[in-house]
Amino acid sequence: MPTQHIVQSFDDELRRLATLIVQMGGLAEQQLASAVEAVVRRDSDLATEVVQNDAKLDTMRTQIDDLAIELLARRQPLANDLRTVVSALRISSEIERIGDYAKNVAKRSIALNQAPLVKPVHAIPRMAALVQALIKDTLDAYITADAAKADAVWARDEEVDELYTSLFRELLTYMMEDPRSITACTHLLFIAKNIERIGDHATNIAELIHYTVKGEMKKEERPKGDDTAYAVVTAPGGRQ
Repeated sequence: MPTQHIVQSFDDELRRLATLIVQMGGLAEQQLASAVEAVVRRDSDLATEVVQNDAKLDTMRTQIDDLAIELLARRQPLANDLRTVVSALRISSEIERIGDYAKNVAKRSIALNQAPLVKPVHAIPRMAALVQALIKDTLDAYITADAAKADAVWARDEEVDELYTSLFRELLTYMMEDPRSITACTHLLFIAKNIERIGDHATNIAELIHYTVKGEMKKEERPKGDDTAYAVVTAPGGRQ
């Protein structure tokens, strides 16, 4: 992403900064994958491992922040270099939030394991796979400084919202049909919302990549497909 400089050590520092961002993003992606696997397999041990591993993301964010602040103070970068360093600070924050939501999914899975298995669990890995693809493509766009690929990720967030809305309606219907499933479905609702928020943070990173490469933030409003605030689900017998 950074341009070539006369001072080789500056290039090395910028590459190190980019490498740390990619490593942190890869760990966050793995945290999500493991958290969802814990949900599907009802594996509380794996979920506990995800919760414990969140500290690694916090440590990596501190390393990135320290390096970025040092570069700002010592190198006083301008133009694209300045955008690169400032964006790294903001991207590390977004990745840390992705890790926090993955940890929340893992915590919910432990609680979910105490309740009987419910059918809508099958939709969780489908939604998570879509979000994981967003994270992967965002990291690829960051590595290659590909604004077009970042913009494509940005546009795909609507797919995640639509899938979340569909799952939201399915879970509400399931709870009305079988009140015994309310506890489990409530945990699944929170899990699905956490995954949807991870997608939002991936698209935030995509916006920052666009800014770094193009020198300006996207002017368009992000397309959204989440209309759960207006959802009306009809219960059996026609009640709302």
